[in-house]
Amino acid sequence: MAYATRQDMIDRFGEDELVQLTDRKDPPAGVIDDTVLTKAIDDASAMIDGYLQSRYTLPLANVPVTLVRTACDVARYYLYEDAFTDAVEQRYKDAVKFLTALTRGETGMGLDSGNNASPVTGTPDYQARDRVFSDDTLDSY
Repeated sequence: MAYATRQDMIDRFGEDELVQLTDRKDPPAGVIDDTVLTKAIDDASAMIDGYLQSRYTLPLANVPVTLVRTACDVARYYLYEDAFTDAVEQRYKDAVKFLTALTRGETGMGLDSGNNASPVTGTPDYQARDRVFSDDTLDSY
């Protein structure tokens, strides 16, 4: 299951950058090579599945936005191959940290183990202090 789409990648990084990263023809065709882009997205999704499989039932029924972002960052890193920038590398490292934290249960992505959105339960707790002024204390005023 792919966690990101071609459009997700375009929305996050722009068509020009994706053309530069995927167009490997000689001479360049000047368009996004969908085969190259899909391979990067599939590789990123497989990596994410490797982290998620120990904690969640796959495939996920709903893909949270956090996983779309993570898949895009990892796929972009893969597209850069060995020529990635510091920003691209940092986003990849942040994605790996996030996935590691998910695996350890240190963070969540808004789903329960059955791939359902986690319900909001309970109400806010509020505990009032004892009243300073009451009918009894103000009786003589």
